Amino acid sequence: MNDETGSGKPEKKPIGGELVIPVAAFFFTLYYFWTIIDVPWTAQVSAFFVGSVLIVLLILFGYRCYGQIRRGEASLNIGPLFEPRDYIPKRLALLGLTLGFIFFVEFLGFTITVFIFLSGTMLLLSNGQRKGLIISLAAILSLAGWALFIWAFNTRFPAGPFENFMKGLL
Repeated sequence: MNDETGSGKPEKKPIGGELVIPVAAFFFTLYYFWTIIDVPWTAQVSAFFVGSVLIVLLILFGYRCYGQIRRGEASLNIGPLFEPRDYIPKRLALLGLTLGFIFFVEFLGFTITVFIFLSGTMLLLSNGQRKGLIISLAAILSLAGWALFIWAFNTRFPAGPFENFMKGLL
């Protein structure tokens, strides 16, 4: 950056916060590779291809970040990750909704959990405005996900009360 601080030195761009998602994506991809060991080879090939593309992109991103740090243009400071401070409660609520989704999907099933997650996140991000539209959209999207992934493609997403009810109906 060409901005000068009071000390006469160029200000370094803090990129530490930008690395959180790529690092998490890297570890998730490794976990993804580990979980596909027992699936049919065609699924393994597809999963390996997608995961490999992601890892290549992560390596390129990491190389770019390393170059910025080496040239003195950037630092690993994560300060902006926590700014502006008034966003922190909303970010923590989103984290809670995400962790709740991961925990409750086994008990409530795919469709109900997706509906709750989508409703909660959209209501949170919109500050509770247009509730009717948000609830309708979340219902349509979760039902469409059920119809596509569970009913049409017969995938092994967690079954809950809704999936079991629909299985008995159909």
